[in-house]
Amino acid sequence: MTQAPLRRLIDLPGLDALEMKALMKPSVADPDNRDDYPEIAEAAKACFGLTPEEAEAVALPDDWDSIERLDGFDLTDAFEAEGWDVTDSKRKPLRMIRHWALPLALAMRGVAGELPFAPEPGPDEAGDDWGSKMAAEATRFRKR
Repeated sequence: MTQAPLRRLIDLPGLDALEMKALMKPSVADPDNRDDYPEIAEAAKACFGLTPEEAEAVALPDDWDSIERLDGFDLTDAFEAEGWDVTDSKRKPLRMIRHWALPLALAMRGVAGELPFAPEPGPDEAGDDWGSKMAAEATRFRKR
C-alpha cells in the first residue's frame, strides 16, 4: 500500500507570494509585525477560513498537543505525520510558518476553520506506477 502524497502548504493560494515577500523582507515573517501586513490575514482567511488572530481566539481542546509551538524540524515532522509538507524547495521550514501553523492545525484537525478543497490523486499521482503497468499490459496484448 502506498502512502498518499503530502499536501504542500506552499501550494495554497497566495502563500507562495508571501513566502517570497518574506525572503525579500524578513520582517514579514515575524508574527509581531502581522498588523503591518494585512495580506497575511487575507491569505489565511482564504486558505483556512480564519485569520491568525481568529485562530488565536479559538478555545483549544483539552487534549491539544500545541503542534503550532514546535520549532524547526520538530514542527515539519509533526505536520508531515499529519499529511502536510510545510517546507520550502530546500526542505527547510517555511519562513511564514509561524503565521500558518495554528490556523492549519485547527483546520486539519476539524477544530475551527476549513481546509481548501484538494482533489483525490489520480493513478499517476498516487505513486502506484499506473502508467508503467498500462505500458506492460499493452506490450503483452500486442504479443498475442
